[in-house]
Amino acid sequence: MDINLARTFLEIVASGNFVRAAERLHVTQTAVSMRVRALEELLGRKLFVRNKSGASLTAAGEQFMRYAPTLVQVWERARHEVAVPPGLRAVVAVGGELSLWNPLLLDWLVWMKESAPRLAVRTQVGVPEDLMIQVAEGILDIAVMYAPQHRPGLKIDLLMEEKLVLVTTARRRQALRSSEYVYVDWGPEFSAHHKLTLPELSNPGTFIGLGPLGLEYILKVGGSGYFRLHAVQPHLRAGRLRLVRGAREFLYPAYAVYSENADPEVLMPALAGLRHVAAANPRASRRSNSGRKR
Repeated sequence: MDINLARTFLEIVASGNFVRAAERLHVTQTAVSMRVRALEELLGRKLFVRNKSGASLTAAGEQFMRYAPTLVQVWERARHEVAVPPGLRAVVAVGGELSLWNPLLLDWLVWMKESAPRLAVRTQVGVPEDLMIQVAEGILDIAVMYAPQHRPGLKIDLLMEEKLVLVTTARRRQALRSSEYVYVDWGPEFSAHHKLTLPELSNPGTFIGLGPLGLEYILKVGGSGYFRLHAVQPHLRAGRLRLVRGAREFLYPAYAVYSENADPEVLMPALAGLRHVAAANPRASRRSNSGRKR
């Protein structure tokens, strides 16, 4: 069976309709429909019922859902194992959001080199939606991200709870002007709380979708904004930034997402390293939720 058929099936289930699945897979809706028909012909059963609200699984589709993630993940694991460099045992593939790479995932890479030297490591940066898809398909063993969405067959561990704090380059910390405020997009949950607690700053002149870019921007031109406490600590100590007195702080937890069917010999050392470096961060707390399904 063409493994893309199973991938397409899983994407339709996750997105709820053929159109969104086509967008995520970067193919046409016609291609998605053809793949579904080919899969239904192979199985001899209809898998989806299409209606105005999207696509729902038939009884046969529900049954195939039990096996489709394993099909895709076994294929990707086989590809990984074939590519293992000589002298190493296996490959662990980890992806993360850009703002998490420094220092969390950088420290993890160092830990892996010292504590799991027989595992080859493959890493990448990605956006949340793509990272979730790649874990579901077995392309990634683990994704480290801020706001994972539930997908069948995936587990989510809380690694650490970091704070978003309001900082400024101004010497006077109390009064903030909207014209000097840089809104950094930390996701829908942050946006909702921000609008409720800081409505006067909800329509600034500068909107930036990436935390590290926003931080570099205000360091160069001045201003204020919300950033991860760990990221701004060096600048606070050096006097380049100051905490805004009395400003609301927001929790910003980081999670590890992985498949419940992942190879434990590969998964467990990598997770142990992530938990170790997260716990070693003195400015972020961590509660263990190993194996918790979302």
